[in-house]
Amino acid sequence: MPSRPRLSPLSAALASIFAALLATPALTQAQTLNELYDAARGYDATYQGARAQYEANVARAAQAKAGILPAVGLTAGVTRSDLDIDTLTGSGRGTTTPRDFNTQNVGINATQPLYRPANWATYEQGKRQADIAQAVLTIAEQDLIVRVSQAYFDVLASQDSLALVRAQKVAVAEQLASAKRNFEVGTSTITDSREAQARYDLVIAQEIAAENDLQVKKIVLDQLVGRPGSVPVPLRVPVVLPAAVPADINAWVAQADEVHPSIQQARLGLDVAGLEVDKAKAGHKPTLDANLGYNVTRNPTGTSTSTVGTRVNATTVGVTFNLPLFAGFATENRIKETLALEDQSRSVLDGTRRSVAQATRAAYLGLVSGAGQVKALEAAEASSQSALDANRLGYQVGVRINIDVLNSQSQLYQTKRDLAQARYNVLLGNLKLRQANGTLTTDDMNAINATLASNGSVPAVPSATGPDRSTSVPPATTVTPPSIPVIPPVPVQPFNPPAPTMPTAPVPPVILNPPVR
Repeated sequence: MPSRPRLSPLSAALASIFAALLATPALTQAQTLNELYDAARGYDATYQGARAQYEANVARAAQAKAGILPAVGLTAGVTRSDLDIDTLTGSGRGTTTPRDFNTQNVGINATQPLYRPANWATYEQGKRQADIAQAVLTIAEQDLIVRVSQAYFDVLASQDSLALVRAQKVAVAEQLASAKRNFEVGTSTITDSREAQARYDLVIAQEIAAENDLQVKKIVLDQLVGRPGSVPVPLRVPVVLPAAVPADINAWVAQADEVHPSIQQARLGLDVAGLEVDKAKAGHKPTLDANLGYNVTRNPTGTSTSTVGTRVNATTVGVTFNLPLFAGFATENRIKETLALEDQSRSVLDGTRRSVAQATRAAYLGLVSGAGQVKALEAAEASSQSALDANRLGYQVGVRINIDVLNSQSQLYQTKRDLAQARYNVLLGNLKLRQANGTLTTDDMNAINATLASNGSVPAVPSATGPDRSTSVPPATTVTPPSIPVIPPVPVQPFNPPAPTMPTAPVPPVILNPPVR
C-alpha cells in the first residue's frame, strides 16, 4: 500500500490553542467572585427587596412593645356656649335670659398597663417576629451567593465551551486540508474529504451556538451585578477543588437541623402560634391599668349657672379594673381556632425539617458524585488524547480512515468540555451543600474565590480564525466579543466518475454433433 503524506500533528494545534487560553495572551482586567458579589448586594432587586422587607418586619415587631409601655396623651380645647335660659316659675316666669360663656381646658393623662396578659403575649410575639425576619434575610443572602456564583461559573463554562469549539474547528480544518491533499495525490477517496467537510460545517454551527450562549450568560451576570461588561476571573491552573468537610452525611444533616434558617423560622412560627393561644385565653382574664392625669379647666366669664369666672386644677390618680363576663362564646371559639393553627405550625416545622434533611442529603451525594466525575473525566481526557494520537498514527500508516480521526477529535473535545463543567459543578456543589444545610456564609464563598487565578486578569478567548501558526505563542490581542468565523471552506473538486461500462457477453460456441459410432 502506498504511504500517505504525513499530517500536521494535531497535538501542536491543541497546544497552541490552550497556550492562547492559559499562557501569555493580552490580559484584560477581570473581577473576582467576591467583587461581583459585593456589586450584586448593592444592585440586585430581589435582595434589595428582601432587605426592605426585613426592615419593615423589624419595625412591625417593635410595635408590639407598645402594649406594655405607658400611653401618655396631651389634650387641649376651647369651647364657646350660647345659652337661652327660659324661666318657668317664680317672679320671672315666661322670660328668656341669654347667657354666653367660654370654656378652656388643657390636660395631660397617662395610662400604664399593670396586668394585661394579651399585651405581654403580643410583646413576646414581636420579639420572635424580629428573629423570623432575620432568618428570612439570611435565606435571601444565601440565595444571592448561590445565584451570583451560578451566573459567574456559567460564563466561565460558556467561555471554555467556545474556546474548545474553536480549537476543534482548527483541528478539523487541518484534517480537512489533509484529506484533500491525500485525495489529490490519490492516497484516499473523496469520502474522506466529504466527511471532513461535513464535520467542519457542524463545528461552525456549534461555534455560532456557543457564541450566542456566551452572550446570553454574560447578559445574565451583568444584570445580576449591575455592571456591564463584567469579566470573571478563570480558575487557577492546576485546578484544586475543595473537599467537603466533614465527610459524613449525617453530620451535615444534624447541623442543618440545628442552624438552618428555614427550620429556625418554622420553630419561631410555632412559638408565635403558641403565644397566639395564650392571647386567646387571655380573653377570659381581667385587666388592670393605672391612670394618672392633670387637667386644667378655665371659665373666664362664668358658666351656665354662675357669672363668676373660675379655674379648676384637677389631679387624678386611679386604677381601672375590668373583668370580661360573657362575649357570646367568641373567646371559646377563638381558643379553638388558635389551637388548630398551632397544630398546623407544628406540622409545618416537621415538614420543613424533613425537606431540609432531604435537600442536604441530595446536595452531599451530588457533591461526592461530582468529585468522582471530575476524577473519571480527568482519566477519560488522558485516554481520549491517547486514542486520538493512536487514530492519527493509524491514519498515517493506512490502518484507520478519516472518520476515525474525526470521531476521536470530537470525543476529546467533548471530554474536555465535560471536565470543565464538572469542575464548576463541584465548586457550586460546595456552596449548594452549605446552602442546603443552612450554613452558607461569605467565608465559604471566599474559599471558592481562592481557587481563582490570583492576578485578577483573564486571557482573551481565541479569535474565530484560530491561533497564528507561525509562532508557538499567539500575539497579544484585546478581549473582544466572539464573532462568527469567516473561514472559507476548503474547495472540493466535484466527484463525477464515468458511468461503469458493462462487458459484452461473448458469442456462444457452436457445438457440433458428435459422430455416430
